[in-house]
Amino acid sequence: MKNYKAMKVTSLLAVMSLAITGGASAESKPADMSKPVQVYILMGQSNMLGFGKVSGGEGSLEHAVKKKNFYPYLVDKEGQWAERQDVRNVRVMGSGGPGKTRLFNNEWMTIGEGKIGPEFGIGHHVGNAVDAPVMILKSCIGNRGLGWDLLPPGSEGFEHTDSKGVTWVHPGYKGSPEKWKKGEEPKKIGWYAGLQYDGDVDRAKKVLAELDKYYPGAKEYEVAGFLWWQGDRDRRSEALSSRYEHNLVNLIKALRKDFNAPNAKFVTASLGQTVKGATDGGGKILDAMLAVDGKSGKYPEFKGNVAAVYTHPLSKGGDSGGHYSGNAETYMNVGDAMGKAMAELLKAQ
Repeated sequence: MKNYKAMKVTSLLAVMSLAITGGASAESKPADMSKPVQVYILMGQSNMLGFGKVSGGEGSLEHAVKKKNFYPYLVDKEGQWAERQDVRNVRVMGSGGPGKTRLFNNEWMTIGEGKIGPEFGIGHHVGNAVDAPVMILKSCIGNRGLGWDLLPPGSEGFEHTDSKGVTWVHPGYKGSPEKWKKGEEPKKIGWYAGLQYDGDVDRAKKVLAELDKYYPGAKEYEVAGFLWWQGDRDRRSEALSSRYEHNLVNLIKALRKDFNAPNAKFVTASLGQTVKGATDGGGKILDAMLAVDGKSGKYPEFKGNVAAVYTHPLSKGGDSGGHYSGNAETYMNVGDAMGKAMAELLKAQ
């Protein structure tokens, strides 16, 4: 009996290790360019941008891969960073609406210098699940709230009474300012509700309008999915966190409409520090994400096409506001989970 228990524990550890490492390393080869590029758009705020350290000791990606043998698909047979020739990694960023855009990445998926986000785990699993060229297209910037900067078109305004008994008016899409006391005249500022949404969508569309520039040899594309990791800005506001579910439902519908992708899958991931049952702003955001999950949520129209990833068990410490202390394992684990969730949705279609 003692040996049997030891075998069970060993087997369990092996399964857990496989889940963390992502299985064997992938041999990449060029995709079949006769097929449309399958585009997966990543949006959110700073943690979707990525603050995971590549170089250094404990907590860095190098340490996780070389010392712990995690994420073997990131390296080739010679132990160098592998390059996926079937997954394109593109990242654009700009503050506010359409206009100035910085291009940060336009290359085959591989680890470079600097910092990482969840795109590598996402790209690996989606690339393996899809028999076609894949583009991971990230368009976002830090410190933006879904209830204000990223508010999707069609969203209406609302009122919220705070803990001091003061009632505030929050604007709908294109309204300004962010809030004002009920009964007072709002004074517009040089920013409106949804300005960052408009900009992020426009920047992604401009990439797709020049497809061959970002995916050499490509002639057609399909927006196949959206991946959303956000919530730190909204969790700090009693009003915005309480409105998060309503806004998240609108976001899913708006993105599908704006990219003419009614069947695109949607995966959202929670804040790593938030545990189930929490009642603070982070807890409200987690509840909102679980509510839209196609398996356990309450929206029949999202069954089979929306998934929520609970990231607390995947986080290696720290919180979203501190970028999880730059721990690369958190970013890789969340990316792995989001990629697997997207692959599962694609498999079920």
